[in-house]
Amino acid sequence: MLGLGILILALGFWLWFTKHRGEKPAPELPQPAPSSLPDMEIGTEIVPPIPAKIPAPSPPPELPRRYGEDRLVLLARDPYWLFAYWELSATKQEKFEEIHGSGSWKASRPVLRLYDVTGIEDFQGYNAHYFVDIPINDEADNWYIEVGKPNRTFCVDLGRILPSGTFVPLLRSNPAHTPRASLSECLDEEWLWLEEIYRSLYKYQFGLGSPLILEELKARLGREKLGLEGASPAPWMEGGK
Repeated sequence: MLGLGILILALGFWLWFTKHRGEKPAPELPQPAPSSLPDMEIGTEIVPPIPAKIPAPSPPPELPRRYGEDRLVLLARDPYWLFAYWELSATKQEKFEEIHGSGSWKASRPVLRLYDVTGIEDFQGYNAHYFVDIPINDEADNWYIEVGKPNRTFCVDLGRILPSGTFVPLLRSNPAHTPRASLSECLDEEWLWLEEIYRSLYKYQFGLGSPLILEELKARLGREKLGLEGASPAPWMEGGK
């Protein structure tokens, strides 16, 4: 009995050895290196490209306030107001003090002398209808002048009044005419109606094939309103041709 158990054990060992004799151990696979990034999806924010910085446009050059020229310009703003602007060079001031003495510029006061020169072709400074002095200051280079008289012509002198009361002109403006404040009184004495104008009106606006329209137009306006009273009728008007 003991011998049979040993035989069965030996047979089992032989079968196991026969089964596993040709097998080799599986090779070890290399392990991936650990990643430094976390095990999750990483989204990338879509940012539009930043455009290159555009330089700001340079400001336009400013017009100079002075040109170094002596000038006085007078303009009509409306029937009742004038506008004057001027530039006075340092040379004028120097010459003024040479003639009237040192310190005379500060001792005098600036004024605009307004002249009414309506109908005067050759103004000499003394032959105006009237004049009026308008006080200004030394810092001013323009001035609004209320004249209150439409349809008149004016001229302005820029000057200074000495302590003695003498007016010394420095610059003289151009004449400026204020416009009318009402309708013109000039009316045409006669209205001349040309039959050719009437013919063109009929030909191009109503058509040559519509004589009834022409007759209706003549009836509505009338010969007197058209200025045809007493005029010799044209054949095309009487015969409808």
